[in-house]
Amino acid sequence: MIIELIVWGIVIYIIYKFVFELVLPVSKAAQQMKDNLKKTEETQKPGNPQSTNTSSAKSETSNTDGEYIDYEEIK
Repeated sequence: MIIELIVWGIVIYIIYKFVFELVLPVSKAAQQMKDNLKKTEETQKPGNPQSTNTSSAKSETSNTDGEYIDYEEIK
């Protein structure tokens, strides 16, 4: 009787740890990714002034792919 109670306690503890350490964080991360995707889709709609800025910035960076860009290290 007591062994059965201990086994059930261990099983419930394992299920609890699985849900709260794996399932919930993964679902929260998936929801955040969906929200970020919606934000980027909204900013890239035609007629939105921000979408033209991002496309021009991308074309500028693609032209300088082979060039070395010097930088200063910040301490």
